[in-house]
This record gives sequence, structure tokens and C-alpha cells, in this order.
Amino acid sequence: MRDYEEVTTFLGEWGPFQRLIFFLLSASIIPNGFNGMSVVFLAAAPEHRCRVPDTVNLSRAWRNHSIPLRLLDGREVPHSCRRYRLAAIANFSALGLEPGRDVDLEQLEQESCVDGWEFSQDIYLSTIVTEWNLVCEDDWKAPLTVSLFFVGVLVGSFISGQLSDRFGRKNVLFVTMGMQTGFSFLQIFSKNFEMFAVLFVLVGMGQISNYVAAFVLGTEILGKSVRIIFSTLGVCIFYAFGYMMLPLFAYFIRDWRMLLLALTVPGVLCAALWWFIPESPRWLISQGRLKEAEVIIRKAAKMNGIVAPSTIFESSELQDLSSEKQQSHSILDLLQTRNIRMVTVMSIILWMTISVGYFGLSLDTPNLHGDIYVNCFLSAVVEVPAYVLAWLLLQHVPRRYSMATALFLGGSVLLFVQLVPPGWYYLATILVMVGKFGITAAFSMVYVYTAELYPTVVRNMGVGVSSTASRLGSILSPYFVYLESFGTPLPDTIDQMLRVKGIKYRQTPGHTRMLKDGEESSTVLKSTAL
Repeated sequence: MRDYEEVTTFLGEWGPFQRLIFFLLSASIIPNGFNGMSVVFLAAAPEHRCRVPDTVNLSRAWRNHSIPLRLLDGREVPHSCRRYRLAAIANFSALGLEPGRDVDLEQLEQESCVDGWEFSQDIYLSTIVTEWNLVCEDDWKAPLTVSLFFVGVLVGSFISGQLSDRFGRKNVLFVTMGMQTGFSFLQIFSKNFEMFAVLFVLVGMGQISNYVAAFVLGTEILGKSVRIIFSTLGVCIFYAFGYMMLPLFAYFIRDWRMLLLALTVPGVLCAALWWFIPESPRWLISQGRLKEAEVIIRKAAKMNGIVAPSTIFESSELQDLSSEKQQSHSILDLLQTRNIRMVTVMSIILWMTISVGYFGLSLDTPNLHGDIYVNCFLSAVVEVPAYVLAWLLLQHVPRRYSMATALFLGGSVLLFVQLVPPGWYYLATILVMVGKFGITAAFSMVYVYTAELYPTVVRNMGVGVSSTASRLGSILSPYFVYLESFGTPLPDTIDQMLRVKGIKYRQTPGHTRMLKDGEESSTVLKSTAL
């Protein structure tokens, strides 16, 4: 009884048909590269300060000194979330008193930005932060948006495989591609933060389901020798190409709604691929649809310039995997023996660590010194040689040494960032990019490594559990950068604790006056401390 691989050997490995499938499926991944990372620009927080209404009668001197100063990277800058109480300084202004000479500014009472904020437009014309004032007391909402996207990715990871097995690879590929593009388009018309965040969850679900369907479809159509290249270089490098497109779009389009509109266009264009990408013959065979599978194989043979046999599939000869009774296994089997239990625990830790590192570095681009568009582009560019290195290591080096080398490179370089002297911004950026290079290489290898560690009967389940752990890591990744305490004053009270963005806070009744410059609880993190 012949299997599918043996039946279709006459097609060859790398003919025009295989090349077409390889590049079209890889191209369908391009929108995935910028949909998730687009939040770097959509939810960026420009420099801002409390608005001082023109209706308040203040002298020029008092208007210029209405915002208290704070220390940021060794220099004094206007505070982002506090101002001097306008009623008090209006009285001083009416009396002709001068700030700093007649009145000690450090003794003045302060208040929150009750009249809103003024946002700098030097970099962005608008973002969701400037439109819905997601700063100060509401600064927890921006990183929460990122986490909600990855919640959608987590949910999509659970359902994409089942949907693909039930309705077919091609159908799920294009439906989820439309889901990703359609809900991204609806985000343009968001009326508030809540609407934007909910739609972002659905975009995340569509993104991962699209990726999984394309990955499975490609591995089932392509031959053994091409399959490895497709799963390591094809989809990964085209994902990086999409990532590289993001800062280019964002550089020329500084309004978040127009930027999001531009980012949906490639997804719409991908709809044309429907007429060129076939269904998986393997899946059709598993469903008993032999004639449809034979039509696809004959078209492939014609495209490759090969004369197909008069009879390709015979139901009495070809295995119908769907009819075979196989022993069922549960997730508990991943913990059954000491050996597989250790593999499962280590895989979960490995996936979660790599995911936190990869997405933490990718989403932390705005905190690096220098032009955000250049930094984001560099962050995407370094992924291409990282994927090539990963493929070479998988081909020639044992798995443990490959993973250890990539992780050691990423981790050690990021540790060295802490030793970079202040002001050496370019060196810090270079080290961050080298760290991203190592983490990305590890991320692309961990799929193959994990799949090879588990036995066939629980391989999909083991990779699925490990992948779920990585989604939990990506959900947490937006917050890790805000846990840095290097260079910040030691807190004396609970109210002075370093705030973690992504969590809503309430001020205590006695916390109505700000501390002195450099001692406030919302101390800004150093840009090069990752």
C-alpha cells in the first residue's frame, strides 16, 4: 500500500508548481509581519504636558512656568502629568509676583491635567494615545492593547488547527486572512479605546490562524526537501519583509487611522491568491475526495511539464488516514513519565523565555535612542540573517548547541547593555540589535527542536502546549520593560513604588502633592535600559 509521498514522486521536488506554491504562501504571510507590530506606531505616546487654557489670565512668565519640571536622563523637562494649581498662580500673576524670584515654585501645590494635554506633533500627527488621552492615569491602556492582541493570538492558536482539519486548509487560510484584514479595517472607525481593543483581539485571532493554515498547507503540498526550507526560511523571511514594510509606511503616514488604512491594502491584495493556491491534496484524500485531489495533482504535473500516470489514486491502494483507529492520547501523557515530564517543563520554560525576549525587544523599539523609524527597520532587518543562520545551524549543528549558542548570544549581549556608559547610545542600540538577532534565531529553531523531542503520538500536543506557553509570554512581554529600576531613586513609601504600565492605579487620599523632581512614582525609564 503506497502512501501519498510515493504516489506523487513523479511531480518532482522543485518544479514551477512547487515554486509557485512556495512563494505565494510565503507572500500571504507578509501582512502578519506588520499587523501585530503596528501597535508600536499606533499606540505611541508622544511628548506631552498639561494643557493650560488660554482663558486663564496669566502673564507670559507664569504661563511659561505653569508646568513643574522633572529630571529625565539628567536634564530637566516639563512634567507630563502635573501642573501648578492654576487658581493659585493666577493670583500671583494678578499681584505682579514673578515665579522663582518672588515665589518659590517648589512650595506651590500641584494638580492633575484637568483640562487635558498638549501633545507634540514632531513625530506623530496622531495616535490612539493622543486621540483618547491614554496617558498619566490611563497610561495602563496602551500596553494592555498589545496584550489583548496576544490574547487573540492565544485563542486563535487553540482553534486554528481544528478549523483547518474540519473545513480545509485553503478555506481557513483565506477566511482568517479576510478576518485579519477586515477587523483591521474596522479599527479605523473605532470610536473609543474599548472598541479598538476588542477589534485588536479579533485581528490577533485572524493573524495566527492565517499563519497556521498557510504553514500547514505548504508543508502538505511541498516535498520533503522543500518543506524544511519553507517552514524555516520561506514563511519567516517573508514575515520579516512585512515587518520591514511597517516603519516605511509609518514614516510617510503619521496619522494612525490613515496608517492603519494603508496597512490593510496588502491584505486585500492577497485575496487574488485564491485563484492560484490549491487545496491540500492530502486533506482532500483524508476526506475521501480522491477525484478533487487527482485534479490538483494533474494540474501540478501539467505546470511542471510532466505527463501524469493514467491512474494516480486508487482507494484500495492509498491509505485513508481518517479511517484508521489510532490510540487516543490526552495532555496528561505529556506528564506520564519522568523523561517526558522533564521535556515538557523545559520546553514550556524555553518557549516562554524566548517569546518574552523576542516581543519585549520588538515592542521596546520606541524606547531606544535615535529615530524610531530607523530603529524599527533595523529590528526587522536583523531577522533575515537570523533566520538564515538558524537554517544553517539546523542543517549542520546538533540542536542543543544551536539553541544554546543563539540564546547565549541574545542573553549575554543584552546583559552587556547595562554596562554601556551613559551617552553611548549607538553602542547600546547595536547591542540590542545583536541581542534581537540571537533571540530571533532561537525563536525560529525552537519549533523544529520541540517537534523532534516528542514522540509522534503526542508531537502535535507537545508543540501545542509549548506554543501556548509562548503566547502567555507574549501577553506579558509589553510589561517587562517597565520593571526596570536602574537609575531610579529608592522608594520610601508604597505610593512611591515604580508603576507598572498595563495596570490601573488609584491615588491614595493623601497623595495629592507630587514629590520633588526625580522622586515621583512614575519615574521615566532610561531609554537604553531594557
